[in-house]
Amino acid sequence: MAHSNDEIRGVLIQAGEYRLLLPNATVAEVLTRAPVEPVADMPDWLPGRIDWHGWPVPLVAFGRLTGNAGEPVALNSKIVVLKALSGDKDRPYFALLTPSFPRLVSVPRDGLLADATEEVLPVGVKVRVLLGDEAAVLPDLELVETMIDEALANAA
Repeated sequence: MAHSNDEIRGVLIQAGEYRLLLPNATVAEVLTRAPVEPVADMPDWLPGRIDWHGWPVPLVAFGRLTGNAGEPVALNSKIVVLKALSGDKDRPYFALLTPSFPRLVSVPRDGLLADATEEVLPVGVKVRVLLGDEAAVLPDLELVETMIDEALANAA
């Protein structure tokens, strides 16, 4: 499917109760399964890390990060490996758990509207958006990376 310069390719990822909208360029790979190595003294939203192409990649349960402590971490979850925006050469990737495969979407430049509800945004969410008739959130990836760095530093 061809897309014009008036569209941005995006990916919708279910994470907890939220549907995350990310630029397609941030997704490095989607894994159907990977062994998760628990890391001691991590917050519940950071259940461990995976080994991905030789990199130790922190694994984030986004629903737990946003305050849904009861979100299960299922063994059959998919894992979306994302390119870190920080430019940290020692941790260039992190990953998100999702119960289903991400969905590619074309986002018209004028087709994404900020949701003007008065609700307080949860930690890790930059803004709520409407993509056509679908609600989604734009995650604050810089904040998520900072939180990962702080959790790993405190456990070391």
